[in-house]
Amino acid sequence: MSTNSIERGRKRFGNLESRLGYQFSKYANIERALTHASVRKKSDDHFQYERLEFLGDRVLGLIVAQMLFENFPEANEGELSLRLNSLVNGKTLARISDELALHEFIRTGGDLKQLTGRRMENVRADVLEAIIASVFLDGGLKAANDFIDRFWGTRLYDDAAARRDSKTELQEWSHAKKLGTPKYREKSRSGPDHDPIFTVAVYVDGRKETEGVGSSKRIAEQDAAGKMLLQEGVWNAEDAIH
Repeated sequence: MSTNSIERGRKRFGNLESRLGYQFSKYANIERALTHASVRKKSDDHFQYERLEFLGDRVLGLIVAQMLFENFPEANEGELSLRLNSLVNGKTLARISDELALHEFIRTGGDLKQLTGRRMENVRADVLEAIIASVFLDGGLKAANDFIDRFWGTRLYDDAAARRDSKTELQEWSHAKKLGTPKYREKSRSGPDHDPIFTVAVYVDGRKETEGVGSSKRIAEQDAAGKMLLQEGVWNAEDAIH
């Protein structure tokens, strides 16, 4: 990479590098990581973050799994899995993305002007995974490990991360009350194909159904289950935040 290219990259991404705590030696991948598919002019234009997101997801999972394995020597496989799922899910990623204010750097098409708020949570989470891949490709596993430790290290000890997910907890509660298995149904889907919004309702025998919203059916189901747990007093408001 030429000196001029590096200087241009530093000038363009210097503020972001300061927030990330990492300085890149090449800038093509970080530019790609910040580019949403809606920017593409042609269907075969792959200069956007989806491939990097795929890699970043795996790098994040491996490093966080190792961190949990080393820091919780007494935890069984079930607890480790619950903690891992909580630490690498979309909500946690979106929170870290917001702490870094990544929305200030993301390039999108005209249909994605508003990147803040719950509706675009998945975009902000995906971009963070793409950035993890960019750090990994630029500086190797140690650089990725240092980056992830910087932003996930203190989150390892959040006891809420060891709590079961809302769908699992709702099912166990429902069975314990002899109310059968919760039933989920999709009520609506809206938004463009690349950024859909699902509304799902969950019904438990004898209880008022609750609705959840999310960027996938699974997320919407989790949201609906969490609201049912709140409604029935199984969870409190603090539980629902995590």
